[in-house]
Amino acid sequence: MTARLLDLLAIMQRLRGADGCPWDRVQTFASIAPYTVEESYEVADAAERGDMEHLRDELGDLLFQVVFHARIAEEAGHFDFDAVAAAICDKLVRRHPHVFGKGSANGAAGPATAALQTAAWEDIKARERAAAATSALDGVPLALPALLRAFKLSKRAARVGFDFERAQETADKVAEELAEVREAAELAAAGGDRAVDTAASGKVFEEVGDLLFAAANLARKLDVDAEAALRAANVKFERRFRGMERLAAERGEDFEKLSLAAQEALWQEVKGAD
Repeated sequence: MTARLLDLLAIMQRLRGADGCPWDRVQTFASIAPYTVEESYEVADAAERGDMEHLRDELGDLLFQVVFHARIAEEAGHFDFDAVAAAICDKLVRRHPHVFGKGSANGAAGPATAALQTAAWEDIKARERAAAATSALDGVPLALPALLRAFKLSKRAARVGFDFERAQETADKVAEELAEVREAAELAAAGGDRAVDTAASGKVFEEVGDLLFAAANLARKLDVDAEAALRAANVKFERRFRGMERLAAERGEDFEKLSLAAQEALWQEVKGAD
């Protein structure tokens, strides 16, 4: 290990020690897991913005989360940081036989492109899962963001043949689910008594979920990263909305008091200049 990594491990040990930080000492795997997820997103954000200074800092924060989990595990007698590093080293070697396998140094045949390597990686993962799995869906974490988990669930199902043959069929499923949302919404709007209205609202909730799942499945079928696509759409919406507010302010108008038609006109103006 490098000297600075050893320093980090020592700092973590001190923080969790009897004379350490009261907050750090009471943390558990579950209590710090949300911070781990948050730091992962902050790494992704810095990378997407190309902000190297913040990327360095955010990677450090994420590394600290790994060290934190490893320290809690070591205290409980499960594993330590070395075991974490060993596990990922072993996995990387195992899943890159074309690089580390017998004869690889002599030019052994392997995936010629990144896409082929991705397919080979997934095949190796599938074989590893099959050894212990009871379902093709085993191992898809519940804690994943819902859109990403939908993507992965449909991908797993597709690997065992449960998939539309063509993207158009997947798009038709999206249209079908949208029609069911509209139908459920109409029933909810027409609901009379409280019990009927509650049931109808529950149906809307269910059908919207089905629509979002179908949309994630369509993204997978079109080889689009659904999570990244939605993040990009969020950024675009925010940019255009702020542009609408700015235009209104420049014209001495109160955006909130504008009619929907006037706001829509601003939207189209900003969109046209985008």
